[in-house]
Amino acid sequence: MLCMTASSGPTSCGGASEEVRANQGRACVDGVRIDDVERSGVEAYLAGLAADLKAEVYRPQPVLRVEIPKPDGRTRPLGIPTVRDRVVQQACKIVIEPIFEANFLPCSYGYRPKRSAGQAVLAVKEALVRSWWVVDADIEGYFDKVDHETLRGLVRRRISDRRVLTLIDQWLRAGVLIDGHRHQTRCGVPQGGVISPLLANIYLHTLDRWWSDRHTGLGQLYRYCDDFVVVCHSRGAAQQVRDLVAGFLGRLKLTLHPGKTHVVDLGADGFDFLGFHFHKRPSRRTGRLVPYAWPSQKAMQTVREKIRQQTERTRLRVDLGELVGTLNRIIRGWRAYFAIGNSTKKLADLDRYVWLRLWRFLKKRQGSRGRLHPAAFAEWERRSGLAYFYPTGRRGLALHVVG
Repeated sequence: MLCMTASSGPTSCGGASEEVRANQGRACVDGVRIDDVERSGVEAYLAGLAADLKAEVYRPQPVLRVEIPKPDGRTRPLGIPTVRDRVVQQACKIVIEPIFEANFLPCSYGYRPKRSAGQAVLAVKEALVRSWWVVDADIEGYFDKVDHETLRGLVRRRISDRRVLTLIDQWLRAGVLIDGHRHQTRCGVPQGGVISPLLANIYLHTLDRWWSDRHTGLGQLYRYCDDFVVVCHSRGAAQQVRDLVAGFLGRLKLTLHPGKTHVVDLGADGFDFLGFHFHKRPSRRTGRLVPYAWPSQKAMQTVREKIRQQTERTRLRVDLGELVGTLNRIIRGWRAYFAIGNSTKKLADLDRYVWLRLWRFLKKRQGSRGRLHPAAFAEWERRSGLAYFYPTGRRGLALHVVG
């Protein structure tokens, strides 16, 4: 195996370290950052790590638990491994991922090479052209409830190398550091680990295979890691799907969230999946109900909050070029993802929101003696290089609202 045999040395870990650097590795329980490794010498660091792996004395450290704020005010737990552990996880992933990829099914889109959330969105939208019922499923606390023994058994079906199996077992049992105290992990995989998405896919591949082998006549499954929907032709089929899936997940020691799993009638309601809201609306051309997909209310709330944070009063002294650069990264990334949907109105709404936030931001920046006219602001915006959510739109249409 790469990084773990005499035939492979630190260069194998080098590829993994490049991946970790690209993902902006941050400090964890040992306080070491990617920048620190680069300053002290990457080659020496990787050589030492490769030697520890070869001698089988490498031991992972607990992951650092941090809470990531969610738009609804709650938080999502994230477990961040050390840079050292991330490099080894990436090296392991590079080796074992192709082995599992050979068996993964087309219905799985999440965290896979040459697969994306956008592809899943388009596939679901296409399936809805001829279908009217959807099981919108939510696995309750998935990453915290993955059963270690079941996962080990699934990994052993494809991997026989004792050293690889030992590494995976060590990562599962490494524990989590919360407020300075180490806690054991008897189940679950940490959200934030490099190898965690692959392990999560290995676990739920059993759902994909079971569905593909036995139940495709009831509906089509579309899964992005632990987020999935089943598109069905009838209410009866959808209700049967919900019950069948709940029973199968029980065998994996998982449960569907009773308050977040729904059977949806597309003739009357819609559902959210991967940041999009899916709904059927009359076609402007034919008048027939057809599927549309636009940014969900939650997605809109999230991006507005990001814009608000960049333009709040506490940042009045920030360099305007820096501010525009930060906003452009938010706008372009969001626009690139949601461009595949029926998002024109939502994108135009966000352009107006950016315009109003910047107008108020610059008014406050000038203070009570400043005089910022709408025409002058529009000229500044034109010269600033500020990106648009809707590139062909005109954010300036909102001038009369605040002028």
